[in-house]
This record gives sequence, C-alpha cells and structure tokens, in this order.
Amino acid sequence: MKTLQSLGFGLALTLSGAACFGAEAGFTSLFNGKDLTGWRGNPALWSVQDGAITGKTPADPANPGRSTLKHNTFLVYTNGEVADFELRLSYRIVAGNSGIQYRSKVLQEGEFGPIVGGYQADFEAGKTYSGILYEERGRGILAQRGQKTTVKPEIEIEQKGKKAKKADVQVTGSVGKSEDIQANIKHEDWNDYVVIARGNHLQHFINGMPTVDVVDEDAAKAAKSGILALQIHQGPPMTVQFKNVRIKKLSGGSAKADLEAIQGAWTPTQLIGNGEAAAEETLSAIKLDVKGNSYFVRSGDDEDGGTFEVLDGSTPRHMNVTTRKGDFVPAIYELSGDTMRVCYAVNGAARPTEFKSAEGTDHVLAVYKRVQ
Repeated sequence: MKTLQSLGFGLALTLSGAACFGAEAGFTSLFNGKDLTGWRGNPALWSVQDGAITGKTPADPANPGRSTLKHNTFLVYTNGEVADFELRLSYRIVAGNSGIQYRSKVLQEGEFGPIVGGYQADFEAGKTYSGILYEERGRGILAQRGQKTTVKPEIEIEQKGKKAKKADVQVTGSVGKSEDIQANIKHEDWNDYVVIARGNHLQHFINGMPTVDVVDEDAAKAAKSGILALQIHQGPPMTVQFKNVRIKKLSGGSAKADLEAIQGAWTPTQLIGNGEAAAEETLSAIKLDVKGNSYFVRSGDDEDGGTFEVLDGSTPRHMNVTTRKGDFVPAIYELSGDTMRVCYAVNGAARPTEFKSAEGTDHVLAVYKRVQ
C-alpha cells in the first residue's frame, strides 16, 4: 500500500453508506419527539406515540382486510422547503407500505388529508420495494432497488391504441443486489434511512447500504426543491413510525462550494487499491491537510503532497490531482457533511465512473472523515 500513501490519496473522500457518514455536525432536528409541531396532516391518522411520529390507518368494518382510506395521504413538514440536503431518520412499519417524499408538492387537500406528488424514498413491510426511487403521481419507478439509473426526457409510446409518454429510465450500473439489501432490513423493527439529494443526483441508503443511485436528466420533470412529507398508503390497515428525523443542507455542488468544504484536516476510514484494503494501522498513521488547492499527506515520518482542482459540470463530480512528482491523477469525488469519498485512477488508467476499486483496475478508493 506504499503507492497509495505516496500518491497522497488522503483526498479521497465520500459517502459510502450511513456507516461512513461521520458526525452529526450541521444537522437540524425536524421533530421534537413530543408532538407534531411543524407538521401538518389528518389528526385522526397521525399522532406521536412512544416518542415517534406515528401513522395508523383503521380497518374498514365492512372489509377488515382493507383500511378506510380511499387515497394515499401524508404528514407534511411545514417549516420550509428542501433543495440540496442529507436527510436521516429511523422508521418502523407493520403491514402496508410508506415512503419519504422530498422535493415534492401538495397537489390537493383530499378527503383523508393532503395529497402529495414528487420524489419518494419508498419502503414497505414486504420484500420488494424498500429503497427504490418512486415518483408519486408522476413518472413512477425511477430506479428499482439495487439499480444505478439515468432518467432521460420522456419518450412517446403507444398504449391501448393511444399515444402516451413515459419516463426513459436507463440502467447504467448497480449499487448492490436487491436480495442483499433486503436481507439487511429488519422486519417490523427500526431501520435507518438516509436520503441525499444534490442537484440532479439522488441517493438512498438503508442501514448503511446504498439502495439506488439516480441522475435525473429530464430537466422538465426533475424537481430542484419542494416539501418533505411522510406517507401512509391506502390498502391494508397499517402502522408506520418515524423518529430521529434530522436534516443537513448541502451546497449546490459548485466547484467553489466544494473546494471550501474540502478545506481542513482529514483522517482515513477506508483505503482500497486494486481491490486490496489497507490495514487499520496504515489508516491510523495517515493524516491529510488541505489548504487552498494544495494537499499535504503525512504517514509517520513520511510527507508528501501536491495540488488538485475540482471541476464543475459533471456527475459524479470530477477532481484532477497533480502529485509533487508531477503525476496526473484523474478522480471522481463525493462530499457528505463530515465525510468525503474519492476514487482515483493511477498508472495512466482512465478516470473512474463509479466509486469502486477492483483487482487490476488501477483504481484507488478512499473514504475520509473530517478531524473535529
């Protein structure tokens, strides 16, 4: 792993899941744990129980297998809209399905409460849809669980003899196997959900595992801001609960904002080169300092460094590193609060397109945590 240290991969930083998200610095709580101050919904369906936001649908006396709801309804956050953010919460669901609406809008006031449309981080009591990206009352499923997708402008199709439009969802890769993600979800118990939206790049995580990674390139449909809301679904009687709801505003992803966010001291939590992970003693010895467009890496008595630039206009974000010896190292990077991830190409390899290091790729993945 000497090569990793000499190339100064202390800059590699990101969010490879909730387990690496780092400290809670900068997060604001959206729920006081006592009542629904700051939230609006049908009080017959929404309450606070055992310190958690709780949505319950009653059974229909004439058909106990169904609730009385005739449409999906929502608990809407009323203290402002969201744009670029990282949202963290814990959820528990018994029967039915639910979701977290973001960058959404209230379409109308329904018989059973607000009706909302927009991006939804889906989850359910079943075993298929938890983690997907669904657009409620919009384009439908924009990424199945485990998929990395790019959403193109809608295309025209013929449906039942009539012309219609549908989302052009192109699968570009994978963030994991659907069955592995499901195996990591606790049935009818508390699970942690993270949603990250930055520009047109949308990511979901459950219990530290990425579930979808989406770039929405349909400029006419891709919402840049909107409300947050929590869903209860028509269908079988259900109970859903939410707690520890907190959010952090993120920069819009400009090169200038990212450069400011990268400044300071970092320490590695993960370092993988050509599929080989560095040992803990190697990680603990590495210290990275970023000052302006220069970086300095120290490992014991060894010092190295160089310069770098972050670039606008690409997803994932691009970074170019020049080592002290003059080696050019193209990279991609992500920022999430106090965690950074960078994947570098060494030995003349092409710039990575995903945050992954496998044997023979000459790609180096590094995850760093800010030193407080």
